Amino acid sequence: MLYRNIAEEIIRLAQDDESMREKLLQRGELHGGYHVEMETIHRRNAKRLREIIAEIGYPTISKVGEAASNSAWLIVQHAIGEPQFMQDCYQLLLDNILDVNLANLAYLHDRIQVFKSKPQRYGTQLSSCGSIYPVEDKNAINSLRSTMNLLPLNPKEMNKLKM
Repeated sequence: MLYRNIAEEIIRLAQDDESMREKLLQRGELHGGYHVEMETIHRRNAKRLREIIAEIGYPTISKVGEAASNSAWLIVQHAIGEPQFMQDCYQLLLDNILDVNLANLAYLHDRIQVFKSKPQRYGTQLSSCGSIYPVEDKNAINSLRSTMNLLPLNPKEMNKLKM
């Protein structure tokens, strides 16, 4: 690992996100819109991750370790108020495809697609009621998921898929 201090900071930022999410869940305030406290954490984390990326490039596994690289992805995945940042980081993940978690790439791809009201490729994004948002190719979904180290959808989930 090349950047231990940065790795520790990225993990702390992601832990702050998860901690706030848990607090809001316990208070019954997580659903019903984008909570201002959650948005504040997400924007702060995205701002700091932008600075880190400017300094060291995208936090890949070889640079910060797997836990911190996954934490960086979580920060990006939750930066829902900053779609261009998400898109920019998706490209950085693609540019570093051999040094990132492929499942993270799949989740980010699908989240961006859903936010654009387009079908997702890997079936990773669920609605608030737990149904899978529409997918590009129902017949290829499990094959595509396999290429990204994702578990296959079970038959019940497959039957619910929409294209």
